[in-house]
Amino acid sequence: MVKRKTEIKRKTKETDIAVKLNIDGKGKSKIKTGIGILDHMLELFAFHGLFDLEIVATGDLKIDSHHTNEDIGIVLGQAFKKALGDKKGIRRFGCASVPMEDVLATVAIDISGRGFFKKVEGSSPIFSGNMQEYSIEYVNHFLEAFAKNMGLNLDVNLSSSNPDLHTNLEPAFKALGIALDQATQIDPRRKGIPSTKGIID
Repeated sequence: MVKRKTEIKRKTKETDIAVKLNIDGKGKSKIKTGIGILDHMLELFAFHGLFDLEIVATGDLKIDSHHTNEDIGIVLGQAFKKALGDKKGIRRFGCASVPMEDVLATVAIDISGRGFFKKVEGSSPIFSGNMQEYSIEYVNHFLEAFAKNMGLNLDVNLSSSNPDLHTNLEPAFKALGIALDQATQIDPRRKGIPSTKGIID
């Protein structure tokens, strides 16, 4: 089997990001973004998705987290897209639900080549609160950048009345890892690209 590994670096005037990814890993991670809660969520994502993932990022955090947060999503999406190559044999679709206390996170994905992300929305106090200068809007920016750069149709749904941002995000990132692991797995019955078009961009 072809090793599905990659390394990507991206440097702008605002951020400097390096990502190493092994899709067929063991869930090991080394994450250092300067955004504590994002580090934790990406560790959970890698662990439950069984991806080996290293991310080192520096950015203009003295201003805010916006550029660093979004650019990490961009580079991580590019890394998955590159590591998957022509996508021959992958299952393509994945779905997972993960509970945590009174929160239920459900993530459904399609590695379609057409990046789309529906913003996480709801009426919980989470949608007006923040934690360590991180908020649900930052989550949306990160996931949108990730989905568009990977070519991923991504739907994240939170059923929650819990006001704690951490408690809402943890099951969401666990579910994302599990669903993406499902979708990137090789189906031995599939000999070609999983699309009737014969190609996934």
